[in-house]
Amino acid sequence: MDNAATTPMDEEVVNEMANLMRNSFGNPSSIHALGREARTHIEKSRKKIAEYLSCSPAEIFFTSGGTEADNMAIRCAVEDMGVKRIITTTIEHHAVSHTVEDLWHKNRIRIQFVNVNVQGHVDVHHLETLLQEDDGPTLVSLMHANNEIATMIDLLTVGTLCRKYNAYFHSDTVQTMGHYTINLKEIPIDFVTCSAHKFHGPKGIGFLYINSHVKIKPLITGGSQERNMRAGTENIYGIVGLAKAMEVAYRDLPAHQQHITEVKNYMIKKLREEIPGVDFNGDISDKSLYTVLNVKFPTTPDSEMFLMKLDILGICASGGSACSSGSNVGSHVLAGIKCAGDRPSIRFSFSKYNTKEEVDKVVNVLKGMFEPQVV
Repeated sequence: MDNAATTPMDEEVVNEMANLMRNSFGNPSSIHALGREARTHIEKSRKKIAEYLSCSPAEIFFTSGGTEADNMAIRCAVEDMGVKRIITTTIEHHAVSHTVEDLWHKNRIRIQFVNVNVQGHVDVHHLETLLQEDDGPTLVSLMHANNEIATMIDLLTVGTLCRKYNAYFHSDTVQTMGHYTINLKEIPIDFVTCSAHKFHGPKGIGFLYINSHVKIKPLITGGSQERNMRAGTENIYGIVGLAKAMEVAYRDLPAHQQHITEVKNYMIKKLREEIPGVDFNGDISDKSLYTVLNVKFPTTPDSEMFLMKLDILGICASGGSACSSGSNVGSHVLAGIKCAGDRPSIRFSFSKYNTKEEVDKVVNVLKGMFEPQVV
């Protein structure tokens, strides 16, 4: 129940990668036959990904994952595109927020935060007000779907607004890639990011989409790989696994969307029936990210041990982003929507492998945690 953190690899992906590991080990930069074979696998994968996103293969650059891709987009926008102002929110993933804060601390940029409401929805009117300020080259960085509270933005609406005021637009699409159809030909956007392990692909591989109109220099130097945009020998097995995971995801997308939505809605229903006082953070409507449900539970004497108890009882869930799991600080996302921290909040997140039977088990365990204990 923690699929926003990572998903189990699809068996088709495992098989595709294993077959390649056994039969192709060439360095894609080598000009001999083994190298050319490896290069072919990479370029076929790039082309396949581009087809699913309706963009050019030349706009896809492979990275180690979403965090590197976000860093590359934001840091290179400042370094190479002259960006002096970044408009974002207080509820972005740390891959974005910490990067922006680092640039601010180094006096490279000015930060402005667009307002969000109690559900985490971006105030588009406030965004336009900020964009109207003549403050030099601007980058807007807003995540497509929040990984903790499921709130989403409309990429087309925000992108159109950015173009109107000549601002660049970057969106962390890590939670939505492979879960929604994204047509980059129709969306005015400069950067989007992907991490394969969020949709049943391998860890350690992702990509950055860079609109062909945008010109930046590499964040990582030392080689001419990725058309001189990302030095280092390519992760050929990860790249092929990413492309296969995307193929499976989009091949079966309507069925997976329906199944996961039904599982999520079933859990909402069961929680409301079985645990008095339960509530939800963020957006639980049909316009929210269908893979994430953030639940606010009644206060208990041992609320701080809530997640640990679930773990002991065999349930994997989260208090928020896995990138902050070692921290004692509460969720910055819940703080950003001014959610009171006196009640335990748990994020449950779903994949195509979750079932209603698993939801029954989880709800029964949760119900037992709130029942009076017999002494």
